[in-house]
Amino acid sequence: MLLSFAQFEREIAGERIRDKIAASKAKGMWMGGFVPLGYRVKNRKLVIDEEEAATVRMIFEWFLKVGSATLVARALNAEGVTSRRGKPIDKGFLYKLLNNRVYIGDAVHKGTAYPGEHEAILSLDLWNRAHSILQASPRVRARRTRTPEPALLKGLIFGPAGGAMSPTYTRKAGRLYRYYVSQSVLKLGPETCPIRRVAAAEIETAVVDQLRGMLRAPEIVVCTWRVARQLMDDIQEAEVREALERFDPIWDELFPAEQARIVQFLVERVDVSLDGVDIRLRTNGIASLIADLRMMATPQRAA
Repeated sequence: MLLSFAQFEREIAGERIRDKIAASKAKGMWMGGFVPLGYRVKNRKLVIDEEEAATVRMIFEWFLKVGSATLVARALNAEGVTSRRGKPIDKGFLYKLLNNRVYIGDAVHKGTAYPGEHEAILSLDLWNRAHSILQASPRVRARRTRTPEPALLKGLIFGPAGGAMSPTYTRKAGRLYRYYVSQSVLKLGPETCPIRRVAAAEIETAVVDQLRGMLRAPEIVVCTWRVARQLMDDIQEAEVREALERFDPIWDELFPAEQARIVQFLVERVDVSLDGVDIRLRTNGIASLIADLRMMATPQRAA
């Protein structure tokens, strides 16, 4: 009987503590626990650490640019930015950060958000734009089981006569076959273009291989450096070269949707002819990507 009464007392005490915590959270109070990156605790309240807050804002802004936690993590690790415990930053760390409503001034308790006592690090607009990308990602992954991978060259690829080629696919015996088909052939007949269609996997592999090689070419490095100097007048050619060299190892770790986003950012046009494939790069796009990578290197304090 005494044991049952003691257990009952413990349960009542625990319930009272939980109720007190819930009430305090509803008032927006900080109730302890892990301190999010960008904040420190002073007088039992969260206050902004400006240096870390700059890192948080940079992560959100970079995620908006590339739409890829993989790219953000790789760039941070390349610059030696680690977690507070000295561990490399990975996608799991970034997804937790990107979903933490404390950064817009909220206090969350069991999934319910309340206005917090602390100051927000992010604007609501920046948070919403980042989450429009995060919310789309599950739908993209779900569709991969029943639709083809994102067309890497959609809107970029053109046939010998200059006409656009559009992505399409078909299924035969349970297998998926992807193609880029000439629009002039579809609309005006097969005699209008000597190349009616090309296998998507083959042309995409050829384009990516060329792209990787071109980004290492000295003339591309110099051209990109000249454009980048319009954005950052103190940038050095060696810095541009190092940034472009980081593209190659990153590529194979990206999801197809992320790869398609990067190709759209870097490539202006792909022309297919009987003699091969010709790629025209967006030099401004490459320079902007380098500028963003450089911005990420600025905060050197551990995350």
